[in-house]
Amino acid sequence: MSDPWVNSASDRLKHALEDMVIDRRTPGAVAAIGSPADRAFVAVGMTGVGGGHPATPATYYDIASLTKVVATWLLVGRAVADGLVDLDAPLAKYLPDLDPHSHPGLQATMRQILTHTSGLMPSTRLDRYIGDERDIAEAVLAEPLGTVGEHRYINRGFILAGLLLEHLRGEPLGHLLDAHMSLVGVSGIGYGPFARGVRVAPTERRLSGGHPVHGTVHDENAALLGGMAGHAGAFATAEGLAEYARAVLRARSEESPIGTYVRESWTPIVRVDERTYRGLAWLISDRGTVYHHGFTGTSLFVHPDTGRYLVLLTNAIAFGRERHGLADVRKVALELLERSRPTT
Repeated sequence: MSDPWVNSASDRLKHALEDMVIDRRTPGAVAAIGSPADRAFVAVGMTGVGGGHPATPATYYDIASLTKVVATWLLVGRAVADGLVDLDAPLAKYLPDLDPHSHPGLQATMRQILTHTSGLMPSTRLDRYIGDERDIAEAVLAEPLGTVGEHRYINRGFILAGLLLEHLRGEPLGHLLDAHMSLVGVSGIGYGPFARGVRVAPTERRLSGGHPVHGTVHDENAALLGGMAGHAGAFATAEGLAEYARAVLRARSEESPIGTYVRESWTPIVRVDERTYRGLAWLISDRGTVYHHGFTGTSLFVHPDTGRYLVLLTNAIAFGRERHGLADVRKVALELLERSRPTT
């Protein structure tokens, strides 16, 4: 059964993305628009500035902070389901060898990390620890805490979550993510690096006359951690994120620990602004859409009540960190889901 909303939303997003390409605000873009009854893809432009290859639903994009909800949030949920993590236990429980008096960050809980209320230092800058002989988790936890309970977007929390997952599981994040995606039947999502070429969209040209970042992580802090981090580092295709959205929506309806975790995550917990809440990792609009963005120019929106979703992949960062026009396209995507109605 087809869903007329999918067709109309596809047309609207295609026009908005074509305008971005024409105005040189992104080299190209890919979107996935789906519902329980239908799915469509839109691809416009090229992978790189001044050429490259045509963008397609199979093109890998650096999804930046979407890593938080596509990798780390997911893997934390699995650890909760397996009894390895208690959302309300202080991190000291999992790192008993560290002195809590000299490591105030050990007071933080995983729930506070996921809701960005941990009080950890909001500045991500990991380069300050270059040459420091301490383990990176130890160094981050030794920094003084700010106001616990206050919502501030904190990458360091997700960095710690990723490091803790590796510590508890004894495997790198990339292996953990690959194993879980294989378990749920999702492909097209994983940590880099990828070889330069037709399959991957480059991101930013950091030095005039140099080559753009291509196939390796754009985020400097994730790069310092070897390209795999809890806050950034994953790459994905529109096809892969569409399957991921479907898998998470299916999990939400299950009577299982993972189903409970998804439902809790998509329930408002802390107010962000007059129109937005934070659940566990995800932002939640006052009309019930859950979503997250990535700095490179990516977004994932899900409307739980209708089962509809939108994937938006651009490399708008290629034309500058201001990413002109991106906020307008994201607004279009959100409005399309906010006006959605269940298929009858």
